[in-house]
Amino acid sequence: MGDEIQPPADQLAAVSLGNDAASSSTVQKARFADRVCIKSILGRSDGGAGLAGQKVRIFGWVKTGREQGKGTFAFLEVNDGSCPANLQVMVDASVSDLSKLIATGTCVTVDGCLKTPPEGKGTKQKIELSVEKVIHVGPVDPATYPIPKTKLTLERLREFLHLRPRTNSIAAVARIRHALAMATHAFFDKYGFLYIQTPIITTSDCEGAGEMFQVTTLINQSEKLERDLIANPPPTEADIEAAKLIVKERGEAVAQLKAAKASKEEIVASVAELNNAKGNLARTEERSKLKPGLPKKDGKIDYSEDFFGRQAFLTVSGQLQVETYACGLSSVYTFGPTFRAENSHTSRHLAEFWMVEPEIACADLEDDMNCAEAYVKFMCDWLLEKCYDDMELMAKNFDKGCIDRLKLVASTPFGRLTYTEAIKLLEEAVAQGKVFENPVEWGIDLASEHERYLTEVMFKKPLIVYNYPKGIKAFYMRLNDDGKTVAAMDVLVPKVGELIGGSQREERFDVIMERIKEMGLPIEPYEWYLDLRRYGTAKHSGFGLGFERMVLFATGIDNIRDVIPFPRYPGRADL
Repeated sequence: MGDEIQPPADQLAAVSLGNDAASSSTVQKARFADRVCIKSILGRSDGGAGLAGQKVRIFGWVKTGREQGKGTFAFLEVNDGSCPANLQVMVDASVSDLSKLIATGTCVTVDGCLKTPPEGKGTKQKIELSVEKVIHVGPVDPATYPIPKTKLTLERLREFLHLRPRTNSIAAVARIRHALAMATHAFFDKYGFLYIQTPIITTSDCEGAGEMFQVTTLINQSEKLERDLIANPPPTEADIEAAKLIVKERGEAVAQLKAAKASKEEIVASVAELNNAKGNLARTEERSKLKPGLPKKDGKIDYSEDFFGRQAFLTVSGQLQVETYACGLSSVYTFGPTFRAENSHTSRHLAEFWMVEPEIACADLEDDMNCAEAYVKFMCDWLLEKCYDDMELMAKNFDKGCIDRLKLVASTPFGRLTYTEAIKLLEEAVAQGKVFENPVEWGIDLASEHERYLTEVMFKKPLIVYNYPKGIKAFYMRLNDDGKTVAAMDVLVPKVGELIGGSQREERFDVIMERIKEMGLPIEPYEWYLDLRRYGTAKHSGFGLGFERMVLFATGIDNIRDVIPFPRYPGRADL
Protein backbone atom coordinates (compact mmCIF):
# COMPACT_ATOMS: atom_id res chain seq x y z
CA MET A 1 0.00 0.00 0.00
CA GLY A 2 1.06 3.57 -0.51
CA ASP A 3 2.59 5.57 2.34
CA GLU A 4 -0.55 7.67 2.75
CA ILE A 5 -2.61 4.67 3.89
CA GLN A 6 0.02 2.38 5.38
CA PRO A 7 -1.33 1.26 8.78
CA PRO A 8 0.90 0.84 11.80
CA ALA A 9 2.81 -2.43 11.81
CA ASP A 10 0.96 -3.71 14.87
CA GLN A 11 -2.36 -3.26 13.08
CA LEU A 12 -1.34 -5.70 10.36
CA ALA A 13 0.29 -8.25 12.62
CA ALA A 14 0.52 -11.68 11.02
CA VAL A 15 -1.38 -13.59 13.68
CA SER A 16 -3.84 -16.44 13.56
CA LEU A 17 -7.55 -16.07 12.86
CA GLY A 18 -8.52 -18.06 15.94
CA ASN A 19 -10.09 -16.71 19.11
CA ASP A 20 -8.01 -13.54 18.83
CA ALA A 21 -10.09 -12.50 15.84
CA ALA A 22 -13.13 -11.96 18.03
CA SER A 23 -11.43 -9.88 20.71
CA SER A 24 -8.50 -8.07 19.11
CA SER A 25 -8.86 -4.35 18.48
CA THR A 26 -6.66 -4.65 15.40
CA VAL A 27 -7.45 -6.10 12.02
CA GLN A 28 -5.40 -9.10 10.96
CA LYS A 29 -3.40 -9.37 7.78
CA ALA A 30 -3.16 -12.61 5.84
CA ARG A 31 0.14 -14.22 6.74
CA PHE A 32 1.33 -14.78 3.17
CA ALA A 33 -0.31 -11.87 1.35
CA ASP A 34 -0.35 -8.10 1.50
CA ARG A 35 -4.04 -7.98 2.29
CA VAL A 36 -6.54 -8.46 5.09
CA CYS A 37 -8.95 -11.41 5.06
CA ILE A 38 -12.56 -10.32 5.13
CA LYS A 39 -13.20 -12.96 7.79
CA SER A 40 -10.82 -11.14 10.15
CA ILE A 41 -13.00 -8.04 9.79
CA LEU A 42 -16.54 -9.44 9.77
CA GLY A 43 -15.87 -12.55 11.87
CA ARG A 44 -15.32 -10.59 15.06
CA SER A 45 -17.84 -10.61 17.88
CA ASP A 46 -18.54 -6.91 17.19
CA GLY A 47 -18.98 -7.49 13.45
CA GLY A 48 -15.93 -5.32 12.77
CA ALA A 49 -17.26 -2.16 14.40
CA GLY A 50 -14.21 -1.89 16.63
CA LEU A 51 -11.98 -1.55 13.57
CA ALA A 52 -13.46 1.77 12.43
CA GLY A 53 -10.72 4.18 11.42
CA GLN A 54 -8.21 1.54 10.38
CA LYS A 55 -6.77 1.54 6.88
CA VAL A 56 -6.54 -1.80 5.14
CA ARG A 57 -6.11 -3.53 1.80
CA ILE A 58 -8.75 -6.10 0.88
CA PHE A 59 -9.12 -8.37 -2.11
CA GLY A 60 -12.01 -10.39 -3.50
CA TRP A 61 -14.70 -10.86 -6.12
CA VAL A 62 -17.71 -8.62 -6.54
CA LYS A 63 -20.93 -10.43 -5.69
CA THR A 64 -23.13 -7.46 -6.53
CA GLY A 65 -22.40 -3.89 -7.51
CA ARG A 66 -24.61 -0.87 -8.00
CA GLU A 67 -24.01 2.76 -8.89
CA GLN A 68 -25.67 5.38 -6.70
CA GLY A 69 -26.01 9.15 -6.58
CA LYS A 70 -26.40 9.45 -10.34
CA GLY A 71 -23.11 7.68 -10.90
CA THR A 72 -21.09 9.62 -8.33
CA PHE A 73 -20.30 6.54 -6.24
CA ALA A 74 -20.92 2.78 -6.12
CA PHE A 75 -21.48 0.09 -3.52
CA LEU A 76 -19.82 -3.29 -4.00
CA GLU A 77 -20.42 -6.49 -2.06
CA VAL A 78 -16.99 -8.16 -2.02
CA ASN A 79 -16.15 -11.71 -0.92
CA ASP A 80 -12.68 -13.32 -0.77
CA GLY A 81 -13.78 -16.85 0.15
CA SER A 82 -12.63 -16.65 3.77
CA CYS A 83 -16.20 -16.57 5.12
CA PRO A 84 -19.79 -16.51 3.82
CA ALA A 85 -20.29 -12.81 4.57
CA ASN A 86 -19.54 -10.04 2.05
CA LEU A 87 -17.83 -6.79 2.95
CA GLN A 88 -19.62 -3.68 1.73
CA VAL A 89 -17.22 -1.45 -0.18
CA MET A 90 -17.97 2.12 -1.22
CA VAL A 91 -16.06 3.59 -4.20
CA ASP A 92 -16.25 7.22 -5.27
CA ALA A 93 -16.25 8.02 -8.98
CA SER A 94 -13.22 10.27 -8.42
CA VAL A 95 -11.21 7.19 -7.35
CA SER A 96 -12.01 4.83 -10.24
CA ASP A 97 -14.17 4.21 -13.29
CA LEU A 98 -17.20 2.68 -11.59
CA SER A 99 -18.43 0.88 -14.70
CA LYS A 100 -15.42 -1.45 -14.54
CA LEU A 101 -16.10 -2.43 -10.93
CA ILE A 102 -19.78 -3.18 -10.56
CA ALA A 103 -20.18 -6.30 -12.73
CA THR A 104 -20.71 -9.52 -10.77
CA GLY A 105 -17.55 -11.62 -10.87
CA THR A 106 -15.12 -8.70 -11.14
CA CYS A 107 -11.95 -9.20 -9.11
CA VAL A 108 -10.77 -6.17 -7.12
CA THR A 109 -7.94 -5.23 -4.81
CA VAL A 110 -8.52 -1.94 -3.01
CA ASP A 111 -7.03 0.17 -0.24
CA GLY A 112 -9.29 2.12 2.03
CA CYS A 113 -10.47 3.09 5.48
CA LEU A 114 -12.92 1.06 7.54
CA LYS A 115 -15.90 3.18 8.62
CA THR A 116 -19.13 2.73 10.52
CA PRO A 117 -22.07 2.93 8.09
CA PRO A 118 -24.44 5.87 8.62
CA GLU A 119 -27.42 5.09 10.81
CA GLY A 120 -30.65 4.28 9.04
CA LYS A 121 -28.81 3.08 5.97
CA GLY A 122 -30.51 -0.32 6.13
CA THR A 123 -27.31 -2.38 6.08
CA LYS A 124 -26.85 -5.24 8.54
CA GLN A 125 -23.09 -4.74 8.56
CA LYS A 126 -21.41 -2.91 11.41
CA ILE A 127 -18.54 -1.77 9.19
CA GLU A 128 -17.85 -0.88 5.56
CA LEU A 129 -14.79 0.07 3.57
CA SER A 130 -14.42 3.49 1.99
CA VAL A 131 -12.01 3.05 -0.93
CA GLU A 132 -9.10 5.43 -1.29
CA LYS A 133 -7.22 3.61 -4.06
CA VAL A 134 -8.01 0.82 -6.52
CA ILE A 135 -4.95 -1.41 -6.90
CA HIS A 136 -6.23 -4.06 -9.30
CA VAL A 137 -9.30 -4.81 -11.39
CA GLY A 138 -9.94 -8.18 -13.06
CA PRO A 139 -12.84 -7.25 -15.36
CA VAL A 140 -15.77 -9.41 -16.39
CA ASP A 141 -17.96 -9.33 -19.47
CA PRO A 142 -21.47 -9.51 -17.98
CA ALA A 143 -22.85 -10.80 -21.27
CA THR A 144 -20.79 -14.00 -21.13
CA TYR A 145 -20.06 -14.57 -17.43
CA PRO A 146 -22.04 -17.72 -16.56
CA ILE A 147 -22.47 -17.09 -12.81
CA PRO A 148 -25.12 -14.34 -12.50
CA LYS A 149 -26.43 -12.59 -9.39
CA THR A 150 -29.50 -14.79 -9.48
CA LYS A 151 -29.13 -18.19 -7.85
CA LEU A 152 -28.33 -21.15 -10.11
CA THR A 153 -29.26 -24.71 -9.21
CA LEU A 154 -26.46 -26.95 -7.98
CA GLU A 155 -27.07 -29.18 -10.98
CA ARG A 156 -26.56 -26.25 -13.34
CA LEU A 157 -23.39 -25.23 -11.49
CA ARG A 158 -21.84 -28.61 -12.31
CA GLU A 159 -21.52 -27.31 -15.86
CA PHE A 160 -19.00 -24.75 -14.57
CA LEU A 161 -16.78 -26.68 -12.17
CA HIS A 162 -13.99 -24.15 -12.69
CA LEU A 163 -16.18 -21.21 -11.65
CA ARG A 164 -18.59 -22.68 -9.12
CA PRO A 165 -16.23 -22.12 -6.12
CA ARG A 166 -17.15 -18.44 -6.46
CA THR A 167 -20.74 -19.15 -5.43
CA ASN A 168 -21.82 -18.86 -1.81
CA SER A 169 -23.04 -22.46 -1.59
CA ILE A 170 -20.01 -24.22 -3.08
CA ALA A 171 -17.62 -21.95 -1.17
CA ALA A 172 -19.39 -22.86 2.07
CA VAL A 173 -19.23 -26.57 1.21
CA ALA A 174 -15.50 -26.21 0.55
CA ARG A 175 -14.93 -24.61 3.96
CA ILE A 176 -17.04 -27.28 5.68
CA ARG A 177 -15.17 -30.02 3.83
CA HIS A 178 -11.86 -28.48 4.90
CA ALA A 179 -13.04 -28.30 8.51
CA LEU A 180 -14.05 -31.96 8.47
CA ALA A 181 -10.64 -32.92 7.08
CA MET A 182 -8.90 -30.93 9.81
CA ALA A 183 -11.19 -32.50 12.42
CA THR A 184 -10.24 -35.94 11.11
CA HIS A 185 -6.52 -35.35 11.50
CA ALA A 186 -7.04 -33.65 14.87
CA PHE A 187 -9.11 -36.55 16.23
CA PHE A 188 -6.73 -39.30 15.25
CA ASP A 189 -3.67 -37.33 16.28
CA LYS A 190 -5.29 -36.71 19.67
CA TYR A 191 -5.66 -40.45 20.24
CA GLY A 192 -2.20 -41.44 19.05
CA PHE A 193 -2.95 -42.71 15.53
CA LEU A 194 -0.28 -42.42 12.83
CA TYR A 195 -1.30 -41.11 9.40
CA ILE A 196 -0.21 -43.63 6.74
CA GLN A 197 -0.36 -42.90 3.01
CA THR A 198 -1.53 -46.09 1.30
CA PRO A 199 -1.11 -46.70 -2.44
CA ILE A 200 -3.59 -45.48 -5.03
CA ILE A 201 -2.41 -48.16 -7.46
CA THR A 202 -2.94 -51.69 -6.16
CA THR A 203 -2.91 -55.29 -7.34
CA SER A 204 -5.51 -56.56 -4.85
CA ASP A 205 -9.30 -56.09 -4.72
CA CYS A 206 -10.24 -55.24 -1.14
CA GLU A 207 -13.99 -55.64 -1.65
CA GLY A 208 -13.88 -58.64 -3.97
CA ALA A 209 -16.57 -57.05 -6.14
CA GLY A 210 -14.40 -56.56 -9.21
CA GLU A 211 -15.70 -53.03 -9.90
CA MET A 212 -12.23 -51.54 -10.27
CA PHE A 213 -10.58 -49.18 -12.74
CA GLN A 214 -7.66 -50.88 -14.44
CA VAL A 215 -4.30 -49.13 -14.70
CA THR A 216 -2.51 -50.16 -17.89
CA THR A 217 -0.21 -48.95 -20.61
CA LEU A 218 -1.02 -51.87 -22.92
CA ILE A 219 -3.70 -49.96 -24.81
CA ASN A 220 -1.38 -47.05 -25.57
CA GLN A 221 1.36 -49.45 -26.59
CA SER A 222 -1.06 -51.36 -28.81
CA GLU A 223 -2.31 -48.20 -30.51
CA LYS A 224 1.28 -47.02 -31.07
CA LEU A 225 2.17 -50.40 -32.56
CA GLU A 226 -0.82 -50.34 -34.90
CA ARG A 227 0.16 -46.91 -36.21
CA ASP A 228 3.74 -48.10 -36.68
CA LEU A 229 2.66 -51.25 -38.55
CA ILE A 230 0.50 -49.19 -40.88
CA ALA A 231 3.34 -46.76 -41.61
CA ASN A 232 5.99 -49.51 -41.77
CA PRO A 233 4.39 -52.89 -42.58
CA PRO A 234 6.05 -55.93 -40.96
CA PRO A 235 8.56 -57.96 -43.02
CA THR A 236 7.24 -60.70 -45.28
CA GLU A 237 8.60 -64.26 -45.58
CA ALA A 238 10.47 -63.08 -48.66
CA ASP A 239 12.14 -60.32 -46.60
CA ILE A 240 13.25 -62.88 -44.02
CA GLU A 241 14.62 -65.23 -46.70
CA ALA A 242 16.49 -62.34 -48.28
CA ALA A 243 18.04 -61.45 -44.92
CA LYS A 244 19.05 -65.11 -44.38
CA LEU A 245 20.66 -65.17 -47.83
CA ILE A 246 22.75 -62.12 -46.97
CA VAL A 247 23.91 -63.80 -43.73
CA LYS A 248 24.84 -66.90 -45.74
CA GLU A 249 26.76 -64.83 -48.28
CA ARG A 250 28.61 -62.86 -45.58
CA GLY A 251 29.50 -66.13 -43.82
CA GLU A 252 30.89 -67.61 -47.01
CA ALA A 253 32.91 -64.43 -47.64
CA VAL A 254 34.55 -64.72 -44.20
CA ALA A 255 35.36 -68.39 -44.80
CA GLN A 256 36.96 -67.63 -48.14
CA LEU A 257 39.14 -64.87 -46.68
CA LYS A 258 40.31 -67.14 -43.90
CA ALA A 259 41.07 -69.94 -46.39
CA ALA A 260 43.04 -67.52 -48.55
CA LYS A 261 44.91 -66.32 -45.44
CA ALA A 262 43.91 -62.74 -46.15
CA SER A 263 45.16 -59.90 -43.99
CA LYS A 264 43.81 -59.50 -40.46
CA GLU A 265 42.22 -56.17 -41.38
CA GLU A 266 40.28 -57.75 -44.28
CA ILE A 267 39.00 -60.61 -42.11
CA VAL A 268 37.95 -58.26 -39.26
CA ALA A 269 36.04 -56.06 -41.72
CA SER A 270 34.32 -59.09 -43.26
CA VAL A 271 33.35 -60.47 -39.81
CA ALA A 272 31.86 -57.09 -38.94
CA GLU A 273 29.69 -57.24 -42.07
CA LEU A 274 28.60 -60.76 -41.09
CA ASN A 275 27.62 -59.63 -37.58
CA ASN A 276 25.64 -56.71 -39.04
CA ALA A 277 23.80 -59.11 -41.32
CA LYS A 278 22.98 -61.41 -38.41
CA GLY A 279 21.68 -58.48 -36.36
CA ASN A 280 19.51 -57.33 -39.25
CA LEU A 281 18.10 -60.87 -39.62
CA ALA A 282 17.25 -61.03 -35.92
CA ARG A 283 15.46 -57.65 -36.08
CA THR A 284 13.60 -58.69 -39.24
CA GLU A 285 12.41 -61.95 -37.67
CA GLU A 286 11.39 -60.20 -34.46
CA ARG A 287 9.47 -57.50 -36.30
CA SER A 288 7.71 -60.10 -38.44
CA LYS A 289 6.14 -61.49 -35.26
CA LEU A 290 4.47 -58.18 -34.39
CA LYS A 291 0.69 -58.32 -34.54
CA PRO A 292 -1.86 -55.55 -33.97
CA GLY A 293 -3.93 -55.69 -30.79
CA LEU A 294 -3.13 -56.47 -27.17
CA PRO A 295 -0.34 -58.96 -26.44
CA LYS A 296 -1.70 -62.46 -25.83
CA LYS A 297 -0.40 -65.60 -24.16
CA ASP A 298 -2.37 -68.84 -24.18
CA GLY A 299 -5.33 -66.92 -25.54
CA LYS A 300 -5.34 -64.42 -22.66
CA ILE A 301 -3.98 -60.88 -22.38
CA ASP A 302 -0.31 -61.07 -21.41
CA TYR A 303 0.00 -58.65 -18.50
CA SER A 304 3.67 -59.46 -18.09
CA GLU A 305 4.10 -56.96 -20.93
CA ASP A 306 2.27 -54.26 -18.95
CA PHE A 307 3.93 -51.42 -17.02
CA PHE A 308 3.87 -53.19 -13.64
CA GLY A 309 4.36 -56.66 -15.09
CA ARG A 310 0.92 -57.73 -13.83
CA GLN A 311 -2.66 -56.45 -13.62
CA ALA A 312 -3.00 -53.28 -11.57
CA PHE A 313 -5.99 -51.18 -10.52
CA LEU A 314 -7.01 -47.95 -8.83
CA THR A 315 -7.73 -48.82 -5.23
CA VAL A 316 -11.25 -49.16 -3.83
CA SER A 317 -9.86 -48.99 -0.30
CA GLY A 318 -6.58 -48.52 1.54
CA GLN A 319 -7.71 -50.87 4.30
CA LEU A 320 -5.71 -53.98 3.45
CA GLN A 321 -2.49 -52.00 3.08
CA VAL A 322 -3.00 -49.92 6.22
CA GLU A 323 -3.56 -53.15 8.18
CA THR A 324 0.10 -53.95 7.59
CA TYR A 325 1.03 -50.85 9.58
CA ALA A 326 -1.54 -51.53 12.30
CA CYS A 327 0.16 -54.92 12.71
CA GLY A 328 3.40 -53.14 13.50
CA LEU A 329 2.50 -49.68 14.82
CA SER A 330 -0.79 -50.45 16.62
CA SER A 331 -3.02 -47.43 15.79
CA VAL A 332 -2.97 -45.99 12.28
CA TYR A 333 -5.26 -44.41 9.70
CA THR A 334 -5.29 -43.53 6.04
CA PHE A 335 -7.23 -40.73 4.36
CA GLY A 336 -7.17 -40.57 0.59
CA PRO A 337 -8.92 -41.01 -2.74
CA THR A 338 -10.52 -44.30 -3.67
CA PHE A 339 -12.18 -45.44 -6.89
CA ARG A 340 -15.02 -47.69 -7.99
CA ALA A 341 -16.00 -48.44 -11.58
CA GLU A 342 -19.66 -48.90 -10.73
CA ASN A 343 -21.91 -47.62 -13.52
CA SER A 344 -24.23 -45.88 -11.09
CA HIS A 345 -26.03 -42.60 -11.70
CA THR A 346 -27.57 -42.22 -8.24
CA SER A 347 -27.20 -39.16 -6.03
CA ARG A 348 -25.11 -41.24 -3.58
CA HIS A 349 -22.36 -42.64 -5.83
CA LEU A 350 -19.15 -41.29 -7.33
CA ALA A 351 -16.43 -42.99 -9.35
CA GLU A 352 -13.78 -41.14 -7.31
CA PHE A 353 -14.35 -40.46 -3.64
CA TRP A 354 -12.39 -40.09 -0.40
CA MET A 355 -12.23 -42.53 2.50
CA VAL A 356 -11.04 -42.22 6.09
CA GLU A 357 -9.89 -45.65 7.28
CA PRO A 358 -8.48 -46.17 10.78
CA GLU A 359 -7.13 -49.53 11.93
CA ILE A 360 -6.54 -50.46 15.57
CA ALA A 361 -4.50 -53.41 16.84
CA CYS A 362 -5.59 -55.33 19.93
CA ALA A 363 -9.16 -54.09 19.35
CA ASP A 364 -12.42 -56.02 18.98
CA LEU A 365 -15.76 -55.03 17.42
CA GLU A 366 -16.89 -53.11 20.49
CA ASP A 367 -13.68 -51.06 20.48
CA ASP A 368 -14.28 -50.39 16.79
CA MET A 369 -17.82 -49.15 17.43
CA ASN A 370 -16.65 -46.94 20.29
CA CYS A 371 -13.99 -45.34 18.09
CA ALA A 372 -16.42 -44.75 15.22
CA GLU A 373 -18.99 -43.11 17.50
CA ALA A 374 -16.39 -40.87 19.14
CA TYR A 375 -15.02 -39.83 15.74
CA VAL A 376 -18.41 -38.84 14.33
CA LYS A 377 -19.30 -36.88 17.47
CA PHE A 378 -15.92 -35.13 17.34
CA MET A 379 -16.52 -33.98 13.76
CA CYS A 380 -20.00 -32.67 14.59
CA ASP A 381 -18.66 -30.69 17.55
CA TRP A 382 -15.83 -29.35 15.40
CA LEU A 383 -18.21 -28.04 12.73
CA LEU A 384 -20.48 -26.39 15.28
CA GLU A 385 -17.45 -24.63 16.74
CA LYS A 386 -15.49 -23.78 13.59
CA CYS A 387 -18.10 -23.39 10.83
CA TYR A 388 -21.29 -22.17 12.42
CA ASP A 389 -21.70 -19.31 9.94
CA ASP A 390 -21.34 -21.72 7.01
CA MET A 391 -23.77 -24.13 8.64
CA GLU A 392 -26.26 -21.28 8.96
CA LEU A 393 -25.98 -20.74 5.22
CA MET A 394 -26.63 -24.47 4.65
CA ALA A 395 -29.67 -24.28 6.93
CA LYS A 396 -30.98 -21.29 5.02
CA ASN A 397 -30.40 -22.64 1.51
CA PHE A 398 -30.67 -26.43 1.72
CA ASP A 399 -31.71 -28.08 4.96
CA LYS A 400 -33.17 -26.09 7.82
CA GLY A 401 -32.57 -29.01 10.17
CA CYS A 402 -28.85 -29.51 9.50
CA ILE A 403 -27.61 -27.63 12.58
CA ASP A 404 -30.06 -29.41 14.87
CA ARG A 405 -28.95 -32.71 13.33
CA LEU A 406 -25.30 -31.97 14.15
CA LYS A 407 -26.26 -31.05 17.70
CA LEU A 408 -28.31 -34.24 18.05
CA VAL A 409 -25.50 -36.50 16.86
CA ALA A 410 -22.88 -34.68 18.92
CA SER A 411 -24.85 -35.00 22.15
CA THR A 412 -26.79 -38.28 21.85
CA PRO A 413 -25.43 -41.76 22.61
CA PHE A 414 -25.72 -43.91 19.48
CA GLY A 415 -28.17 -46.78 19.61
CA ARG A 416 -26.82 -50.29 19.03
CA LEU A 417 -28.64 -53.35 17.76
CA THR A 418 -27.80 -56.49 15.84
CA TYR A 419 -28.62 -56.92 12.17
CA THR A 420 -31.11 -59.65 13.14
CA GLU A 421 -32.89 -57.25 15.53
CA ALA A 422 -32.94 -54.54 12.84
CA ILE A 423 -34.53 -56.92 10.31
CA LYS A 424 -37.14 -57.93 12.88
CA LEU A 425 -38.07 -54.28 13.51
CA LEU A 426 -38.34 -53.59 9.78
CA GLU A 427 -40.48 -56.69 9.27
CA GLU A 428 -42.80 -55.52 12.06
CA ALA A 429 -43.05 -52.11 10.35
CA VAL A 430 -43.99 -53.81 7.08
CA ALA A 431 -46.63 -55.88 8.89
CA GLN A 432 -48.10 -52.65 10.21
CA GLY A 433 -48.39 -51.18 6.70
CA LYS A 434 -45.02 -49.56 6.00
CA VAL A 435 -44.09 -49.97 2.33
CA PHE A 436 -40.45 -50.22 1.22
CA GLU A 437 -39.25 -50.35 -2.38
CA ASN A 438 -36.75 -53.05 -1.38
CA PRO A 439 -38.01 -56.23 0.29
CA VAL A 440 -37.11 -56.93 3.90
CA GLU A 441 -35.82 -60.37 4.86
CA TRP A 442 -32.88 -61.79 6.77
CA GLY A 443 -29.84 -61.97 4.51
CA ILE A 444 -30.40 -58.77 2.50
CA ASP A 445 -28.01 -55.87 2.53
CA LEU A 446 -29.93 -53.01 4.15
CA ALA A 447 -30.94 -50.37 1.61
CA SER A 448 -30.69 -46.65 2.28
CA GLU A 449 -34.46 -46.45 2.82
CA HIS A 450 -34.23 -49.13 5.53
CA GLU A 451 -31.32 -47.39 7.23
CA ARG A 452 -33.00 -43.99 7.20
CA TYR A 453 -36.29 -45.42 8.47
CA LEU A 454 -34.46 -46.92 11.44
CA THR A 455 -32.59 -43.70 12.27
CA GLU A 456 -35.16 -41.05 11.34
CA VAL A 457 -38.47 -42.70 12.20
CA MET A 458 -37.97 -45.54 14.67
CA PHE A 459 -35.06 -44.38 16.85
CA LYS A 460 -34.68 -40.72 15.84
CA LYS A 461 -30.94 -40.88 16.46
CA PRO A 462 -27.79 -42.50 15.04
CA LEU A 463 -27.58 -46.29 15.20
CA ILE A 464 -24.84 -48.87 15.00
CA VAL A 465 -26.03 -52.14 13.46
CA TYR A 466 -23.66 -55.09 13.91
CA ASN A 467 -23.23 -58.82 13.27
CA TYR A 468 -24.23 -58.99 9.60
CA PRO A 469 -24.74 -62.16 7.52
CA LYS A 470 -21.39 -63.35 6.21
CA GLY A 471 -22.79 -63.74 2.70
CA ILE A 472 -23.11 -59.96 2.20
CA LYS A 473 -19.81 -58.95 3.77
CA ALA A 474 -16.15 -59.08 2.73
CA PHE A 475 -13.81 -62.04 3.28
CA TYR A 476 -11.62 -60.24 5.84
CA MET A 477 -14.39 -59.78 8.44
CA ARG A 478 -14.14 -62.05 11.49
CA LEU A 479 -16.49 -65.02 11.43
CA ASN A 480 -18.69 -65.21 14.52
CA ASP A 481 -19.18 -68.42 16.49
CA ASP A 482 -22.62 -68.98 14.93
CA GLY A 483 -20.92 -69.56 11.56
CA LYS A 484 -23.59 -67.42 9.86
CA THR A 485 -22.62 -63.87 10.78
CA VAL A 486 -19.45 -61.80 10.87
CA ALA A 487 -18.28 -59.18 13.38
CA ALA A 488 -19.18 -56.29 11.11
CA MET A 489 -20.83 -52.99 11.99
CA ASP A 490 -22.35 -50.04 10.14
CA VAL A 491 -22.92 -46.59 11.61
CA LEU A 492 -26.26 -45.26 10.36
CA VAL A 493 -27.18 -41.59 10.63
CA PRO A 494 -30.26 -39.53 9.73
CA LYS A 495 -30.36 -38.00 6.23
CA VAL A 496 -27.66 -40.27 4.75
CA GLY A 497 -28.11 -43.77 6.14
CA GLU A 498 -24.82 -45.67 6.22
CA LEU A 499 -21.96 -43.34 7.08
CA ILE A 500 -19.37 -45.85 8.32
CA GLY A 501 -18.74 -49.52 7.65
CA GLY A 502 -16.29 -51.52 9.71
CA SER A 503 -15.45 -54.82 11.31
CA GLN A 504 -13.19 -56.84 13.49
CA ARG A 505 -10.74 -58.41 11.06
CA GLU A 506 -10.31 -62.16 10.75
CA GLU A 507 -6.99 -62.91 12.41
CA ARG A 508 -7.18 -66.73 12.20
CA PHE A 509 -5.18 -68.06 9.26
CA ASP A 510 -7.23 -71.17 8.57
CA VAL A 511 -10.55 -69.30 8.77
CA ILE A 512 -9.55 -66.48 6.43
CA MET A 513 -8.12 -68.97 3.93
CA GLU A 514 -11.47 -70.72 3.86
CA ARG A 515 -13.30 -67.40 3.44
CA ILE A 516 -11.12 -66.41 0.46
CA LYS A 517 -11.90 -69.74 -1.18
CA GLU A 518 -15.62 -69.36 -0.46
CA MET A 519 -15.60 -65.96 -2.19
CA GLY A 520 -13.88 -67.47 -5.23
CA LEU A 521 -10.92 -65.12 -4.92
CA PRO A 522 -7.40 -66.05 -6.08
CA ILE A 523 -4.95 -66.75 -3.26
CA GLU A 524 -1.80 -65.35 -4.88
CA PRO A 525 -2.67 -61.62 -4.73
CA TYR A 526 -3.42 -61.96 -1.01
CA GLU A 527 -0.33 -63.91 0.05
CA TRP A 528 1.17 -60.82 1.63
CA TYR A 529 -2.10 -60.21 3.53
CA LEU A 530 -2.08 -63.81 4.74
CA ASP A 531 1.45 -63.28 6.06
CA LEU A 532 -0.06 -60.94 8.67
CA ARG A 533 -1.86 -64.03 9.99
CA ARG A 534 1.08 -66.40 9.50
CA TYR A 535 3.56 -64.29 11.43
CA GLY A 536 2.56 -62.83 14.79
CA THR A 537 -1.18 -62.63 14.12
CA ALA A 538 -3.03 -60.08 16.23
CA LYS A 539 -6.64 -59.19 16.92
CA HIS A 540 -7.42 -55.91 15.16
CA SER A 541 -10.37 -53.88 13.92
CA GLY A 542 -11.09 -50.90 11.73
CA PHE A 543 -13.65 -49.02 9.70
CA GLY A 544 -14.09 -46.79 6.70
CA LEU A 545 -15.95 -43.49 6.58
CA GLY A 546 -17.05 -42.16 3.22
CA PHE A 547 -15.87 -38.57 3.47
CA GLU A 548 -18.36 -37.19 0.95
CA ARG A 549 -21.19 -38.90 2.82
CA MET A 550 -20.09 -37.07 5.95
CA VAL A 551 -20.25 -33.78 4.05
CA LEU A 552 -23.74 -34.73 2.78
CA PHE A 553 -24.83 -35.51 6.32
CA ALA A 554 -23.46 -32.22 7.65
CA THR A 555 -24.75 -29.90 4.94
CA GLY A 556 -28.07 -31.52 4.04
CA ILE A 557 -27.25 -31.24 0.34
CA ASP A 558 -28.97 -33.98 -1.65
CA ASN A 559 -26.45 -34.92 -4.33
CA ILE A 560 -22.96 -36.20 -3.60
CA ARG A 561 -21.69 -34.57 -6.80
CA ASP A 562 -22.05 -31.19 -5.11
CA VAL A 563 -19.88 -31.89 -2.06
CA ILE A 564 -16.65 -32.86 -3.83
CA PRO A 565 -14.61 -30.25 -5.73
CA PHE A 566 -14.32 -32.20 -8.99
CA PRO A 567 -16.96 -34.95 -9.24
CA ARG A 568 -16.25 -37.99 -11.39
CA TYR A 569 -19.18 -40.18 -12.37
CA PRO A 570 -20.25 -42.18 -15.45
CA GLY A 571 -19.82 -40.01 -18.52
CA ARG A 572 -18.17 -37.09 -16.71
CA ALA A 573 -14.57 -36.38 -15.74
CA ASP A 574 -14.32 -32.63 -16.36
CA LEU A 575 -11.09 -30.71 -15.83
